[in-house]
Amino acid sequence: MGTAATPAFDADTLRRGIEGHNSATLMSLYADDAQLRVVDRNTQPSRPRVLHGRDEIGRLLDDVYGRDMAHKLEDCVVQGDRAAFSESCEYPDGVRVLAESMLTLRDGKIVEQTMIQAWDE
Repeated sequence: MGTAATPAFDADTLRRGIEGHNSATLMSLYADDAQLRVVDRNTQPSRPRVLHGRDEIGRLLDDVYGRDMAHKLEDCVVQGDRAAFSESCEYPDGVRVLAESMLTLRDGKIVEQTMIQAWDE
């Protein structure tokens, strides 16, 4: 009797969701009980923005990927129950954003994400 393989994180789905501006595709990567912590100039490390569950995370993704801007997955590394990726974005006026995310995975789904982002001012 063999052992069942643990589902792997799907980096191709991540790329399709990011570059295709498709928040529903991205949401398929999150566990129901996922948590997303955002650190940037407005929500600094001592007081990050923390979103709990698919509904809160989905609203953020709908906002970000509904904007008129280009999104590109630069790199993605997956190892066991951890993954990390870099995303670059650019608004039509040339303002650029860079986001780095570290993920904790369970059964191939994101359960924890810490995203650190910076943008041109």
